[in-house]
This record gives sequence, C-alpha cells and structure tokens, in this order.
Amino acid sequence: MTGIRPAEPGGRSAPPAAGGTAAGGRGVGSTVRGSLFGLAGSAANALFGFVLVAVITHGLGARGAGVVFTGVAAFTILSNALKLGADTALVRFVSRDLELSGGAGVPALLRISVLPTLLASAAGAVVLVCSPGLAGLLLPELDPGRAAALVRLFAVFLPVTTVALVLLGATRGYGSVVPFVGVEQIGKPALRVLLAVPLVLFAPSVAGLSAAWLVPGVLGAVAAGVSLRRSLRAHPGSGQPPPRAREFWAFAGPRAVSSVFDIAAVWIGVILLSVLGTGTDAGIYTAIGRLVTAGTLLQLAVRLAVAPQISRLTAGGDASGAHHLHALSTRWIALFSWPVFLVLAAFPRTVLSLFGPGFDEGAAGLVVLAAACLVNVGVGNAQTVILMAGRSVWNLVVAGAAFVVQLGSGVWLVPRYGVLGAAVSWGLAIVVDNGASALLTRYRLGFRTVDRGYLYAALTGVVTVAVPVFTLRMLFGDSLPGALLGIVLAMGAFGAAVWRYRLPLGVGEFIGALRKRGSGNSQ
Repeated sequence: MTGIRPAEPGGRSAPPAAGGTAAGGRGVGSTVRGSLFGLAGSAANALFGFVLVAVITHGLGARGAGVVFTGVAAFTILSNALKLGADTALVRFVSRDLELSGGAGVPALLRISVLPTLLASAAGAVVLVCSPGLAGLLLPELDPGRAAALVRLFAVFLPVTTVALVLLGATRGYGSVVPFVGVEQIGKPALRVLLAVPLVLFAPSVAGLSAAWLVPGVLGAVAAGVSLRRSLRAHPGSGQPPPRAREFWAFAGPRAVSSVFDIAAVWIGVILLSVLGTGTDAGIYTAIGRLVTAGTLLQLAVRLAVAPQISRLTAGGDASGAHHLHALSTRWIALFSWPVFLVLAAFPRTVLSLFGPGFDEGAAGLVVLAAACLVNVGVGNAQTVILMAGRSVWNLVVAGAAFVVQLGSGVWLVPRYGVLGAAVSWGLAIVVDNGASALLTRYRLGFRTVDRGYLYAALTGVVTVAVPVFTLRMLFGDSLPGALLGIVLAMGAFGAAVWRYRLPLGVGEFIGALRKRGSGNSQ
C-alpha cells in the first residue's frame, strides 16, 4: 500500500522525488554501505561457523557432531517459528513508520509484537521440558535420559533467543544493519568458538558443546535491547499514529509460517539424516550446509540492507526507485556469488576435505546444492521484495510448496541415498522457491531483474570462472593444486572482465554510492 509522505514544517505535504531519482539514490547509497558492512559480518559469521563445525567435528567425531547439530537444528527451527513472523513485520512496519511519521508509532509496534512472542516461546520451552518422548525421537542415538537432558538444556534458552530476534528485526527497520550484524553474525559466532575450543581440548562432550552454542544468546539479547533503546531515543517522531495490531498480525501471521519453512529448508536434511540415516551422515551434511551458506554471503548482506530501503521507497510512493534498487542489487549478487558456487562444483572433494577425513563422501551432494544455488543467487532477493511489498501470503504459498517438495522427496531419498538424497531434496526446494518468487516479482509486482547489465554479469561469471576452473579440474582432477591454480586464473580473468565492463555492470554506481555521504547514509 502506497503511503503519504509526512508533512513539512510549514504544513505542506513533502513532494516525491522527481522521477524517483533522489529517493532511489538514497536507497542505493544506504544499501551499498549497509551491504558492505553486512558482507563483512556474513564473512565473519561464515568463518566462525566453519571453525565451530571443524572444532566440534574434530572433538566429537561426525557422530557426536551430528547429535549436537541436530539439537541446534531443532532449536533454530523452533525459535524462528515462535517469533511469529514479528521480526520481518517490524522491518517493514518500522521502516514505513519512519517514512510517514518519523518513528512515532514504533513503541506501539513493539508492544504489539514482543509480548506475544515472549509468551509463545515460553510455552514452547515448557512443552520441550515436559516431552521426554520427543527427545528420544529426535535424538535416537542417545539413551533416553541423556536425550531428555539435552533437549531441556535447549529449552531453557528458547525464550531469550526468540525475543532477541524480534528486537533485532526492529533495529533493522531503523535502516541500520549494525546491531544485527554485531550480534548475530559476529558476537555470538565468535563467543561460540571461544567457548567451544577449551571444551574440546579439556572436556569434550555433547552437552558442554551444546551449552557453548546456547550461552552467547543471552548476551546477544542484552545487546539487542540496548541498541533498540538508542534507536527509539534518536527517532521519537511526532503525532499519535493509530494502533495497527490487526494490520501488523495480518502480515506477520503468514510470515510466521513461511519463516518456519525457510529455516526448516536449511535444517530438515540434518534431522532426516539423524532419524532415517546416521549421525555420521548428519555431520557431513552439516558441513555441506555451511559451505552453501558461505556462498550466499553477499546475498544475505544485501538482503539485510535492501529490505528497509525498498519498504521506505514504496511507502513514499517511489516505485521506480524501488525497482531500480532491486535490479541493481540483484546484478551485484549474481556477479559476485556465481563464481563461488562454480568453484564448489568444480572441486567438491578438495573443499570438503578441509573438515577432516570422511567428509569428502558428501562431494556429490555439494555439487547438487552448488548448482541449485546458482538459481538462488541468480534471482537476487525476490522473496524480500514480495515481503516488503506486503504480500506475506504469497511468500507463504511459495515457501510452503517448496517445503512440501523438500520433505516429500527427502523422506523417499534420504533412506536410499543418504547425504546425496538430502542434498537433492534441498536443491529441488531451492529451485521451486526462488523460481516461483522471481516470477511473482516480475509479473505481479513489476520488478524487472534481467536487463543488459544482468546479462553482462551472467556472462562475466560463467566465462571467466567456469572455463578456467573446470579446465583445471579435467587436467588435475579434484585436487588441491588444481583448485588453487584454477582459483588464481579465475580471479585474474574475473577482475579484468569486471573492469572492462564496469559501466554496464554498474560498478561505477556502486563506488559512487559508497563514497556519497549525507542523508542517505546507513546509521
């Protein structure tokens, strides 16, 4: 829904930017700077995540690591479900409120959102504590007593972690990615590694390493609350906006369910392998998941920054600025993300061997997911556009369809093909989710993605990276020398091509937006 701009001091309504240029430029500048900070945070998160998986797998072996990460998977799915979609709703509604009233309605939005999520997560924790049979089903490789104790440990931390995610959603609505990146992508992952290393060295255990993963969430919740309080003080707003509980939850409700599908897509393979396969397979699949997640670093970074900007542009009536921002950000995501997945597909065994012996058995699964993720990053953040346009029901339908495909195929494939079956089921879900979202974004919302610059990005990634890495794969096999030489040659060709075609690729606009200072800066 297109909103009306706030009145100027003289009582006149502020005019929209001519042709969307000013607002669109503001959105591009904020997105570029926020994306770079988010990319740094995503890189740190991937690095710490990689180290944590390596530490736990080396300390407990693939079987013990599979038990820990099965608990992490169930906890992550549950916490994302019990935030009831309020975090994404706050990104949209807080950013729109800043555009329309300067932030006057944010306190009411927090009252509407935080208490229900706190009550829901507390109820979920009680259910976990009182359901020892569920623990035995989830962790069949542990004896019932140890399984129940481990699930109770995760339950204790459920409410504080869930509420923290909601508070961080509000801080993102203010246009700053700093709190989210600082807490979720740098602070908590770093603390987890710091706690896990001495445990692995002196007293490795499933319960101890699970606690090391959980404890940093408490400090993260405190940091989120402090940051949000500062934002509230900096943007008091003016006037008395009417309460919007019905509109808020009409958006958040469908998003609550679709967010479960989103996070379940990442972790359901671990759970299926734990229940229908072996703990060893679950550990290998977790390592593959870390690599795939690392390949989407830029996509996640841009998503964090672009969501509130698109929401504010559409609220202010600048549809052309929002369209331009989406097209440009998608081009950057595709340009710099495709090479990562091409390298993973060319040298899967070499990359997986970094986790230790036995993990290279997941090479075929990594190739499948790398191919699927070419589609994922190729459509940019289509799901974000759908959500910031207020179409959470569309997002729910698409995510639900993808989850049905993944679960249905996974139940059939995992017992037969193990890690490869789990990877194929996730890959199918990725293609369904992103393909349908891209079609809706283009033909129902009018956001165009494929243009001349996008085609240049596609050709640059495929020609300059795929040709050298797969040529070296044929000459040297899936080996470390071949991988290193292929990466070096690809980097040289890729850098030269980006500079040669910098104008159609939008590199100049990226650098110009990064240098620009003023009202468009991210907080």
